[in-house]
Parts: sequence; C-alpha cells; structure tokens
Amino acid sequence: MATRYEAVHQTLNGPGDARPTALQIIRDEQLSGKWSDKTVLITGCSSGIGIETAKALHETGATIYATARDLNKAKSALSSIIDSDRVYLLELDLESLASVRNCAETFLAKSDRLDVLITNAGVMATPEGRTADGFETQFGTNHLAHFLLIQLLLPILEKSSKPNSQSRVVVLSSVAHRNGEVNFPNLNFDGEYDAWKAYAQSKTANLWASNEVERRFGPKGVHSLSVHPGGIMTGLMQHFSDEHKQALGTNPGVLALLKSPEQGAATTVWAATAKVHEGQGGKYLEDCQIAKPPKDGAAQFDPGYSAWAYDEKKAILLWERSLELVKPFLG
Repeated sequence: MATRYEAVHQTLNGPGDARPTALQIIRDEQLSGKWSDKTVLITGCSSGIGIETAKALHETGATIYATARDLNKAKSALSSIIDSDRVYLLELDLESLASVRNCAETFLAKSDRLDVLITNAGVMATPEGRTADGFETQFGTNHLAHFLLIQLLLPILEKSSKPNSQSRVVVLSSVAHRNGEVNFPNLNFDGEYDAWKAYAQSKTANLWASNEVERRFGPKGVHSLSVHPGGIMTGLMQHFSDEHKQALGTNPGVLALLKSPEQGAATTVWAATAKVHEGQGGKYLEDCQIAKPPKDGAAQFDPGYSAWAYDEKKAILLWERSLELVKPFLG
C-alpha cells in the first residue's frame, strides 16, 4: 500500500530532510486537539524518540502516561509538556518484571481507559548480562518486560475499544530483526553470547509478539502494529564501540539515511494515529509505510522485512513460551 510519505523517502539527505516528523503526522491526520477523550501510555520517555513521541501525541489533546526508569531524567527530557495536567510519569524498570507489574497496577489505579499502548523503550547491543529475573538483558528488557506489560493492560485496551475507534498497540521493532530469529533452545545465549544476535532475537520477538496480539485480540477490538523507527543517533547507541561509531559517522550512505529524533518518532506516531490503520493491524511498518520484502541483495540498513517476520507457527510458540516465563507476575 502506497502512502503519502513514500516519495519523500526516495531521496535521503540525513536528519532534518524532507521526511516527516512526528508532529507533521499529527497535523496531516488533522488530530491537533481532537483526542481529548483518549489515553496513551508510552514506555521509555526519558531519552531519544520516546520524548518526541510523547510530545507529538500530547498535541492531540490526549492524556499521556510516560514511563521511565529515572523519573528526574524524564522530567527534564519532557520539560516542554511536563507541567501539563494531561501528562503523568510512571516509574518503570524493564529489567524487573516486578517493576512492570507495579507500573501496570499504578496505571490501572489512576486511569479507567487506555486507547493506545506504545512499547518504545529498549536497549541495544549490551554486554552480556541478566535481568533481575535471570533473562538475557536484551530479550528480558526489549521483549519479555513489554510482553508482560501488554498482557496486564490488554483487558483495559479491550474495554476502551470503540467500534469506530479501536484500541492500538504499537511495538518498536527494528530492521535489525533481519539479523536473527529467536534462539528457542537457548534464549539466554548461554555460552554463545553475541550482542548483535541477541539484539536481533529481541527485535524479532517484538515483531512476532505484535503479530500475535493482532491475531488473538484484533477480533476483540485491539490491533497491533510493529515499527522500525529508522536510524537515529540516540542513547540507544551507548554500547557501540568508538570504532563502530566512527565507521558509521564516516559512511555517506549511513549518514544520509539517519533521521532526527523528531523524524524517528514519525512511524510510531503514524502507527498510533493514522486513519488508514483503523480496525486492522498485524503489519510491520517503516518510513511511514507498510514494509515490503527487501529487494534482492539488500544492504544491512535497506528497507524490508525478514523471511521469518510473518511466521505464524514460531510467533505462537514464542507467545506460549513467553506466557510461561512471565506467569509468576500475571496473577
């Protein structure tokens, strides 16, 4: 499906070029001040594109719940909207499933509706480590914590859905999902840790979880889309080596495709708001479009989804395995 944004993604000139910003999406959808009856929850709002996602959706008039591990950092990052009586901060440490449950309980005690859930937070290419619950850091943080949050909030998403304005879940994935599937025999990569393969696993898991939300809950009025935001120089790159950063910073092709944080949040906001997605989901989006298969010989950062992106059997297997892993926190 072609969109109004396809043409501007053909010629890339780096951050601040003609590609849309998150705020432009809101204005193109004519939603400024129109969502005063809606509530949005966004994870990871103390840095990067989470900040721009929150700012753009605040423009709609919606009530925004923004999560962060460091609330003081989030207050500073969201300074332009933090004094609004429609913005609430919630503490959430994605390396702890107990923290996820506490965050969900706090939200449910404060709000009786949720129209859009955006699982934006994440880590990338971390040194080998384990979450508080013993899971490989990237799988535990990027996938399992958000998977648990989705499970705990599905009832309110379902209850808040209306026939002409159904609830949405937007899950941040990445083009890096093409670098590897889920390692079912060894989810923690014990004895074979590779930071990039572990990241790829977590991003494939994000994509599959989103597709499975759509399959299971789409008929109940909760639709899910996964998103590759694009290449953005944010704190997500803190674990890159200096050599890696320098190589990226001197590659003209990479520099041209990089987006500003405002542009990086655009596809997320398009997924969350665009009328074209009303009542449907189960797609992987990039560059404010539904992604297509990659072209033959596609380079590492070229558009397109993996051969396994829409593998239903593996997505179901991951869903069932994930339910088992978070079960102690579901009761």
